[in-house]
Amino acid sequence: MNALYSFFAVLLLGLIAYFGVAVWGLQPAFGIFVPYAAFAIFGIGIVYRVLKWARAPAPFAIATTCGQQKSLPWVKNSYFENPHSTLGVVGRMAMEVLLFRSLFRNTKVELRNSPARIIYGGNKYLWLGAIAFHYSFLIILLRHFRFFSEPVPSFVLLLQSLDGFFQVGVPGLYLTSLILLAAVGFLLLRRFLDAKVRYISLAADYFPLILILGIALSGVIMRHFTKVDIVAIKELALGLVSLHPTVPEGIGAPFYIHLFFVSTLAAYFPFSKLMHLGGIFLSPTRNLRADSRRARHVNPWNPHVEVHTYQEWEDEFRDKMKAAGLPVERE
Repeated sequence: MNALYSFFAVLLLGLIAYFGVAVWGLQPAFGIFVPYAAFAIFGIGIVYRVLKWARAPAPFAIATTCGQQKSLPWVKNSYFENPHSTLGVVGRMAMEVLLFRSLFRNTKVELRNSPARIIYGGNKYLWLGAIAFHYSFLIILLRHFRFFSEPVPSFVLLLQSLDGFFQVGVPGLYLTSLILLAAVGFLLLRRFLDAKVRYISLAADYFPLILILGIALSGVIMRHFTKVDIVAIKELALGLVSLHPTVPEGIGAPFYIHLFFVSTLAAYFPFSKLMHLGGIFLSPTRNLRADSRRARHVNPWNPHVEVHTYQEWEDEFRDKMKAAGLPVERE
Protein backbone atom coordinates (compact mmCIF):
# COMPACT_ATOMS: atom_id res chain seq x y z
CA MET A 1 0.00 0.00 0.00
CA ASN A 2 2.84 2.39 0.73
CA ALA A 3 4.19 1.82 -2.79
CA LEU A 4 0.74 2.39 -4.28
CA TYR A 5 0.30 5.63 -2.34
CA SER A 6 3.66 6.84 -3.62
CA PHE A 7 2.89 5.79 -7.20
CA PHE A 8 -0.44 7.61 -7.24
CA ALA A 9 1.17 10.67 -5.65
CA VAL A 10 3.73 10.86 -8.47
CA LEU A 11 1.00 10.17 -11.05
CA LEU A 12 -1.07 13.02 -9.57
CA LEU A 13 1.93 15.35 -9.82
CA GLY A 14 2.30 14.49 -13.50
CA LEU A 15 -1.42 15.08 -14.15
CA ILE A 16 -1.29 18.43 -12.34
CA ALA A 17 1.58 19.56 -14.55
CA TYR A 18 -0.09 18.26 -17.73
CA PHE A 19 -3.48 19.85 -17.13
CA GLY A 20 -1.89 23.03 -15.78
CA VAL A 21 0.00 23.55 -19.03
CA ALA A 22 -2.05 21.83 -21.73
CA VAL A 23 -5.54 22.73 -20.46
CA TRP A 24 -5.28 25.75 -18.18
CA GLY A 25 -2.34 27.47 -19.91
CA LEU A 26 -0.29 28.05 -16.77
CA GLN A 27 3.12 27.90 -18.46
CA PRO A 28 4.50 30.91 -16.50
CA ALA A 29 3.50 29.30 -13.21
CA PHE A 30 5.08 25.92 -14.00
CA GLY A 31 8.05 27.40 -15.88
CA ILE A 32 8.98 30.24 -13.51
CA PHE A 33 7.18 30.31 -10.17
CA VAL A 34 7.37 26.57 -9.37
CA PRO A 35 11.14 26.21 -10.09
CA TYR A 36 12.01 29.36 -8.13
CA ALA A 37 9.84 28.33 -5.17
CA ALA A 38 11.18 24.77 -5.20
CA PHE A 39 14.83 25.72 -5.24
CA ALA A 40 14.28 28.42 -2.60
CA ILE A 41 12.81 25.72 -0.35
CA PHE A 42 15.73 23.47 -1.31
CA GLY A 43 18.37 26.03 -0.29
CA ILE A 44 16.65 27.25 2.87
CA GLY A 45 15.78 23.70 3.92
CA ILE A 46 19.34 22.45 3.55
CA VAL A 47 20.75 25.41 5.52
CA TYR A 48 18.16 24.83 8.26
CA ARG A 49 18.88 21.10 8.54
CA VAL A 50 22.66 21.57 8.50
CA LEU A 51 22.56 24.31 11.15
CA LYS A 52 20.24 22.20 13.29
CA TRP A 53 22.63 19.24 13.12
CA ALA A 54 25.67 21.46 13.69
CA ARG A 55 24.19 22.80 16.94
CA ALA A 56 23.76 19.31 18.37
CA PRO A 57 26.46 18.74 21.03
CA ALA A 58 28.84 15.84 20.52
CA PRO A 59 31.37 15.90 23.37
CA PHE A 60 32.35 12.23 23.17
CA ALA A 61 34.25 10.24 20.56
CA ILE A 62 31.58 7.84 19.29
CA ALA A 63 33.07 6.98 15.92
CA THR A 64 32.01 3.58 14.58
CA THR A 65 35.07 1.49 13.83
CA CYS A 66 36.07 -1.88 12.46
CA GLY A 67 39.76 -1.93 13.26
CA GLN A 68 42.33 -1.71 16.06
CA GLN A 69 42.52 1.66 17.77
CA LYS A 70 45.90 3.29 18.34
CA SER A 71 47.12 2.60 21.86
CA LEU A 72 50.57 1.21 22.70
CA PRO A 73 53.42 1.74 20.22
CA TRP A 74 53.88 -1.99 19.60
CA VAL A 75 50.17 -2.60 18.84
CA LYS A 76 49.47 -2.14 15.13
CA ASN A 77 46.49 0.13 14.55
CA SER A 78 44.18 0.61 11.56
CA TYR A 79 44.85 4.12 10.30
CA PHE A 80 41.71 4.56 8.17
CA GLU A 81 39.47 1.94 9.75
CA ASN A 82 39.97 3.45 13.21
CA PRO A 83 41.48 6.91 12.60
CA HIS A 84 43.16 8.71 15.48
CA SER A 85 44.19 11.79 13.48
CA THR A 86 42.42 14.41 11.38
CA LEU A 87 44.12 13.12 8.23
CA GLY A 88 42.82 9.64 8.95
CA VAL A 89 39.29 10.99 9.44
CA VAL A 90 39.50 12.82 6.11
CA GLY A 91 40.60 9.62 4.37
CA ARG A 92 37.86 7.60 6.03
CA MET A 93 35.23 10.20 5.09
CA ALA A 94 36.49 10.25 1.50
CA MET A 95 36.09 6.47 1.25
CA GLU A 96 32.61 6.79 2.78
CA VAL A 97 31.41 9.57 0.47
CA LEU A 98 33.06 8.50 -2.78
CA LEU A 99 33.06 4.70 -2.45
CA PHE A 100 30.23 3.97 0.04
CA ARG A 101 32.63 2.07 2.29
CA SER A 102 30.06 1.13 4.95
CA LEU A 103 27.59 -0.13 2.39
CA PHE A 104 30.30 -2.22 0.75
CA ARG A 105 30.77 -3.99 4.09
CA ASN A 106 27.04 -4.67 4.39
CA THR A 107 26.07 -8.26 5.19
CA LYS A 108 22.87 -10.21 4.93
CA VAL A 109 21.50 -12.63 7.50
CA GLU A 110 19.52 -15.74 6.60
CA LEU A 111 17.95 -18.46 8.74
CA ARG A 112 18.47 -21.91 7.30
CA ASN A 113 16.03 -24.58 8.46
CA SER A 114 17.98 -27.75 7.68
CA PRO A 115 19.91 -27.71 9.88
CA ALA A 116 18.59 -24.66 11.75
CA ARG A 117 21.33 -22.08 11.81
CA ILE A 118 21.97 -18.41 11.04
CA ILE A 119 24.06 -17.68 7.94
CA TYR A 120 25.92 -14.41 7.41
CA GLY A 121 27.01 -13.50 3.90
CA GLY A 122 28.05 -10.61 1.69
CA ASN A 123 25.50 -8.35 0.04
CA LYS A 124 27.40 -6.45 -2.61
CA TYR A 125 24.44 -6.08 -4.99
CA LEU A 126 22.99 -3.24 -2.91
CA TRP A 127 26.37 -1.49 -2.90
CA LEU A 128 26.68 -1.88 -6.68
CA GLY A 129 23.15 -0.61 -7.25
CA ALA A 130 23.76 2.40 -5.00
CA ILE A 131 27.05 3.24 -6.72
CA ALA A 132 25.42 2.98 -10.16
CA PHE A 133 22.47 5.09 -9.07
CA HIS A 134 24.40 7.91 -7.43
CA TYR A 135 27.14 8.28 -10.03
CA SER A 136 24.79 8.07 -13.03
CA PHE A 137 22.53 10.65 -11.38
CA LEU A 138 25.55 12.90 -10.78
CA ILE A 139 26.73 12.63 -14.40
CA ILE A 140 23.22 13.36 -15.71
CA LEU A 141 23.04 16.40 -13.44
CA LEU A 142 26.39 17.67 -14.71
CA ARG A 143 25.35 17.05 -18.32
CA HIS A 144 22.34 19.33 -17.80
CA PHE A 145 24.70 22.25 -17.21
CA ARG A 146 24.65 22.70 -20.98
CA PHE A 147 21.21 24.26 -20.60
CA PHE A 148 22.33 26.78 -17.98
CA SER A 149 25.49 28.22 -19.54
CA GLU A 150 26.58 29.71 -22.82
CA PRO A 151 29.09 28.69 -24.05
CA VAL A 152 28.82 25.13 -22.79
CA PRO A 153 31.69 24.26 -20.38
CA SER A 154 34.33 21.94 -21.79
CA PHE A 155 33.88 19.35 -19.02
CA VAL A 156 30.20 19.04 -19.96
CA LEU A 157 31.11 18.39 -23.59
CA LEU A 158 33.62 15.78 -22.44
CA LEU A 159 31.02 14.07 -20.26
CA GLN A 160 28.54 14.03 -23.15
CA SER A 161 31.04 12.46 -25.50
CA LEU A 162 32.03 9.79 -22.99
CA ASP A 163 28.44 9.11 -21.96
CA GLY A 164 27.33 8.71 -25.57
CA PHE A 165 30.45 6.81 -26.61
CA PHE A 166 28.58 3.96 -28.34
CA GLN A 167 26.54 6.39 -30.49
CA VAL A 168 23.41 4.27 -30.48
CA GLY A 169 20.43 5.86 -32.24
CA VAL A 170 19.64 9.44 -33.22
CA PRO A 171 19.71 11.37 -30.98
CA GLY A 172 22.40 9.33 -29.26
CA LEU A 173 21.54 7.17 -26.28
CA TYR A 174 23.40 8.02 -23.11
CA LEU A 175 24.69 5.13 -21.02
CA THR A 176 23.83 6.89 -17.78
CA SER A 177 20.17 7.02 -18.80
CA LEU A 178 20.06 3.23 -19.00
CA ILE A 179 22.15 2.79 -15.85
CA LEU A 180 19.95 5.16 -13.84
CA LEU A 181 16.76 3.41 -14.94
CA ALA A 182 18.26 0.01 -14.15
CA ALA A 183 19.57 1.14 -10.75
CA VAL A 184 16.28 2.73 -9.68
CA GLY A 185 14.43 -0.36 -10.89
CA PHE A 186 16.74 -2.58 -8.85
CA LEU A 187 16.28 -0.50 -5.69
CA LEU A 188 12.51 -0.59 -6.12
CA LEU A 189 12.41 -4.34 -6.81
CA ARG A 190 14.57 -4.92 -3.74
CA ARG A 191 11.92 -3.25 -1.60
CA PHE A 192 9.18 -5.30 -3.27
CA LEU A 193 10.87 -8.72 -3.25
CA ASP A 194 12.83 -8.73 0.00
CA ALA A 195 10.31 -9.46 2.77
CA LYS A 196 12.43 -7.90 5.52
CA VAL A 197 13.02 -4.69 3.57
CA ARG A 198 9.38 -4.55 2.45
CA TYR A 199 8.23 -4.84 6.07
CA ILE A 200 10.17 -1.75 7.18
CA SER A 201 9.58 0.31 4.00
CA LEU A 202 7.38 3.38 4.36
CA ALA A 203 5.81 5.66 1.77
CA ALA A 204 8.78 7.98 2.39
CA ASP A 205 11.05 5.20 1.09
CA TYR A 206 9.07 4.54 -2.09
CA PHE A 207 8.13 8.10 -3.02
CA PRO A 208 11.61 9.47 -3.89
CA LEU A 209 12.49 6.35 -5.88
CA ILE A 210 9.27 6.50 -7.91
CA LEU A 211 9.68 10.26 -8.35
CA ILE A 212 13.26 9.85 -9.63
CA LEU A 213 12.01 7.08 -11.92
CA GLY A 214 9.42 9.56 -13.24
CA ILE A 215 12.15 12.15 -13.83
CA ALA A 216 14.31 9.64 -15.70
CA LEU A 217 11.44 8.27 -17.81
CA SER A 218 10.13 11.72 -18.73
CA GLY A 219 13.65 12.76 -19.74
CA VAL A 220 14.14 9.67 -21.91
CA ILE A 221 10.69 10.15 -23.49
CA MET A 222 11.49 13.78 -24.34
CA ARG A 223 14.83 12.85 -25.89
CA HIS A 224 13.83 9.80 -27.89
CA PHE A 225 10.05 9.66 -28.38
CA THR A 226 8.55 13.16 -28.40
CA LYS A 227 9.81 16.31 -30.05
CA VAL A 228 10.74 19.25 -27.82
CA ASP A 229 12.26 22.58 -28.75
CA ILE A 230 15.75 22.41 -27.22
CA VAL A 231 16.51 26.03 -28.13
CA ALA A 232 13.38 27.25 -26.33
CA ILE A 233 14.18 25.06 -23.30
CA LYS A 234 17.69 26.53 -23.09
CA GLU A 235 16.26 30.04 -23.40
CA LEU A 236 13.97 29.30 -20.45
CA ALA A 237 16.84 27.80 -18.41
CA LEU A 238 19.19 30.73 -19.11
CA GLY A 239 16.44 33.14 -18.14
CA LEU A 240 15.91 31.35 -14.83
CA VAL A 241 19.60 31.37 -13.82
CA SER A 242 20.08 35.00 -14.93
CA LEU A 243 16.98 36.08 -12.94
CA HIS A 244 15.36 37.39 -16.14
CA PRO A 245 12.87 34.57 -16.72
CA THR A 246 10.82 34.30 -19.88
CA VAL A 247 8.57 31.52 -21.15
CA PRO A 248 9.22 30.92 -24.86
CA GLU A 249 6.56 29.52 -27.11
CA GLY A 250 6.68 25.95 -28.37
CA ILE A 251 7.73 24.12 -25.19
CA GLY A 252 5.46 21.11 -24.91
CA ALA A 253 3.75 19.61 -21.87
CA PRO A 254 6.29 16.72 -21.48
CA PHE A 255 8.98 19.22 -20.55
CA TYR A 256 6.81 20.90 -17.92
CA ILE A 257 5.98 17.50 -16.43
CA HIS A 258 9.71 16.76 -16.26
CA LEU A 259 10.43 20.17 -14.73
CA PHE A 260 7.61 19.77 -12.19
CA PHE A 261 9.00 16.40 -11.12
CA VAL A 262 12.48 17.92 -10.69
CA SER A 263 11.07 20.86 -8.72
CA THR A 264 9.11 18.52 -6.47
CA LEU A 265 12.25 16.48 -5.77
CA ALA A 266 14.21 19.65 -4.97
CA ALA A 267 11.55 20.92 -2.53
CA TYR A 268 11.15 17.47 -0.95
CA PHE A 269 14.89 16.83 -0.63
CA PRO A 270 15.79 18.72 2.60
CA PHE A 271 12.95 17.14 4.59
CA SER A 272 13.44 13.55 3.48
CA LYS A 273 15.88 10.70 3.94
CA LEU A 274 17.68 11.97 0.84
CA MET A 275 19.27 14.55 3.14
CA HIS A 276 21.87 11.92 4.05
CA LEU A 277 23.87 13.74 1.36
CA GLY A 278 24.54 16.50 3.90
CA GLY A 279 24.10 14.47 7.06
CA ILE A 280 27.03 12.18 6.33
CA PHE A 281 29.46 15.08 6.84
CA LEU A 282 27.95 15.95 10.22
CA SER A 283 27.59 12.43 11.55
CA PRO A 284 29.62 12.03 14.77
CA THR A 285 29.97 8.31 14.06
CA ARG A 286 31.95 9.23 10.93
CA ASN A 287 33.64 12.61 11.42
CA LEU A 288 35.24 12.15 14.86
CA ARG A 289 38.68 10.83 15.70
CA ALA A 290 38.68 7.47 17.50
CA ASP A 291 41.12 8.44 20.23
CA SER A 292 39.25 7.51 23.39
CA ARG A 293 42.26 5.51 24.61
CA ARG A 294 44.64 8.42 24.10
CA ALA A 295 42.49 11.27 25.42
CA ARG A 296 39.75 11.51 27.99
CA HIS A 297 36.52 13.03 26.65
CA VAL A 298 34.56 14.84 29.35
CA ASN A 299 31.10 16.22 28.79
CA PRO A 300 31.43 19.97 29.47
CA TRP A 301 27.72 20.18 30.35
CA ASN A 302 27.96 17.73 33.24
CA PRO A 303 27.68 19.34 36.70
CA HIS A 304 30.83 19.38 38.76
CA VAL A 305 31.15 16.32 40.97
CA GLU A 306 33.64 15.97 43.82
CA VAL A 307 35.56 12.73 43.34
CA HIS A 308 37.88 10.74 45.55
CA THR A 309 40.62 9.38 43.28
CA TYR A 310 42.40 6.11 43.81
CA GLN A 311 45.63 7.92 44.57
CA GLU A 312 43.90 9.91 47.33
CA TRP A 313 42.24 6.76 48.62
CA GLU A 314 45.60 4.94 48.72
CA ASP A 315 47.26 7.84 50.54
CA GLU A 316 44.55 7.62 53.16
CA PHE A 317 44.73 3.85 53.71
CA ARG A 318 48.30 3.00 52.67
CA ASP A 319 49.44 1.90 56.14
CA LYS A 320 46.42 -0.32 56.63
CA MET A 321 46.85 -1.82 53.14
CA LYS A 322 50.46 -2.67 53.85
CA ALA A 323 49.53 -4.19 57.18
CA ALA A 324 46.93 -6.35 55.47
CA GLY A 325 49.43 -7.40 52.77
CA LEU A 326 47.65 -5.60 49.94
CA PRO A 327 49.78 -4.25 47.08
CA VAL A 328 50.18 -0.48 46.74
CA GLU A 329 51.26 1.59 43.77
CA ARG A 330 53.46 3.96 45.76
CA GLU A 331 55.50 3.20 48.84
